[in-house]
Amino acid sequence: MKYSKLNLAKEAINHKGFVKKIPDIFRMVKYWKKGIYPMRSIDIILPLLGIVYIISPIDLIPEVAVPVLGVLDDLAVLYLVIPKLIKEVDKFLLWEVEQKINTGNTKIIDAQIIK
Repeated sequence: MKYSKLNLAKEAINHKGFVKKIPDIFRMVKYWKKGIYPMRSIDIILPLLGIVYIISPIDLIPEVAVPVLGVLDDLAVLYLVIPKLIKEVDKFLLWEVEQKINTGNTKIIDAQIIK
């Protein structure tokens, strides 16, 4: 059975929202830590540090002292972190589907995804 990379990408990503991708993030980190999923450390550590910064009560600009700027720094970090994390999760989901397909007797045809 033949699959194109375009069909694999559509099947893997399914355009879920960020909240629905949270279990995928945990699975991606688990596979990366075990050495199963190849990924540069910086591609996962920086987005996760950004999320920890948002969740933590310690801020560079506290919301209590400067209400508007305190929230804006958190929004700026989210603006930088979430797209990078979603991009990495989408790559992981594609990789995961390719691994499932490659375990059988299938052939994957390379295709270019054009936006």
